[in-house]
Amino acid sequence: MERIDDTIGKLSQHPSFRQRYEDMKIEVLQNPEVMAFLEENRDQLTNDMIEKNMMKLYEYVSQTKKCSNCTSLENCCNMMPGYEPEIFIERESIGLYYRPCPTKVIHDERRKAERLINSIYVPKEILKASFAEFSLNSPGRIDAFEYAEKFASSFEPGKGMMKGLFLHGSFGVGKSYLLGAIANQLAEKEISTLIVYVPEFLREMKQSLSDQTLNEKLEAVKNAKILMLDDIGAEAMSSWTRDEILGSILQFRMHEQLPTFFSSNFDLNGLEHHLTYSQRGEEEKMKAARIMERIKYLSIPVRLDGPNRRQG
Repeated sequence: MERIDDTIGKLSQHPSFRQRYEDMKIEVLQNPEVMAFLEENRDQLTNDMIEKNMMKLYEYVSQTKKCSNCTSLENCCNMMPGYEPEIFIERESIGLYYRPCPTKVIHDERRKAERLINSIYVPKEILKASFAEFSLNSPGRIDAFEYAEKFASSFEPGKGMMKGLFLHGSFGVGKSYLLGAIANQLAEKEISTLIVYVPEFLREMKQSLSDQTLNEKLEAVKNAKILMLDDIGAEAMSSWTRDEILGSILQFRMHEQLPTFFSSNFDLNGLEHHLTYSQRGEEEKMKAARIMERIKYLSIPVRLDGPNRRQG
């Protein structure tokens, strides 16, 4: 049986093969990313190294990076779906490896959080929420929209504190929808967002005391790059959930300067009244005021009005 090296050697002598190979080399060596790599590492590279690793460079060029040609993780066009190539110098050679692409990173972060916390709740209506579909028929809605769009376009992790929004208003006016639109816009910039439905989350935290997963779940919410607490005030608040769960999350995010958004049927005064009285009827004004100070530090209050979209 003829050795593969001998077969390739014979093929390489064929004129058509040589021409295709030379055309491929020109394409690879004129690629801007390859040119930048060769220039950056010119002190370590030789012509022989480049020639021996031409097929690795070709593979690198043939794959998309930064999800530029992919519409979704399911439709990834790379040969390893969800992964993009990177080239580097390795032991006097050119190495090629695949790392998770930005879309896969966000997807995996979201799946990990969802497996951990059942109350990560994204209603179907906001899975495809967009700024384009958000009604601007009142001054409050315009204010909320303008700030939301500014946040989504200018926020960069680690580049300083940006306040979130405290969206308040009646049922069904689009508070959760706008949060979803912000999250979807940020996802296009490869920034992940954690949306938590507060009433269910607090119930789950109580249940987690028995299976010893509370701290792990709490840390995941505390450390979310961007956290959205949906429907705060709709829960039956106990002193423990207010102080040890909600207070702990807000204190951490305030200290770490992490963006936090809220939606509520209460305005700030109404929410403070709600937080003042525990399930047992205890009046705890100072503790409620402490929570409200953190909310005010983290967010800008904006009232949304309009018809109830859920009754349409």
